[in-house]
Amino acid sequence: MPASSSSSSLTYDRLFADNAEQCVARKVTILSGQVLTRGAVIGKITASGKYILSLSAAADGSQTPDLVLAEDCNATGGDKEGLAYEAGIFNANALTIGTAHTLASIQEGLRAKGIHLVTAQA
Repeated sequence: MPASSSSSSLTYDRLFADNAEQCVARKVTILSGQVLTRGAVIGKITASGKYILSLSAAADGSQTPDLVLAEDCNATGGDKEGLAYEAGIFNANALTIGTAHTLASIQEGLRAKGIHLVTAQA
């Protein structure tokens, strides 16, 4: 289906700002106790290698934005495996950014990792 289509079971959220086929995703472990939505900017906890929503004030490694979550993830019942994008071009307006981060504060670091943010128009 083209990116502008929708069906009763799938609604496009405009997360991609360019060709979605060029995105690179990988499996990650989301730390228990979180409910994260597709497009969340996540950071890796250095000690465990697990991911949480990246918060600027964190001091466990996760304060550095690392990936964009590719799917909704409910990890309230325990750690959960999910997919996250490590490369691609994304609509900055479709991202969920943690407390005290701004698009300006995360853009350069994500770009160095292969994640490019653009402001896509509706």
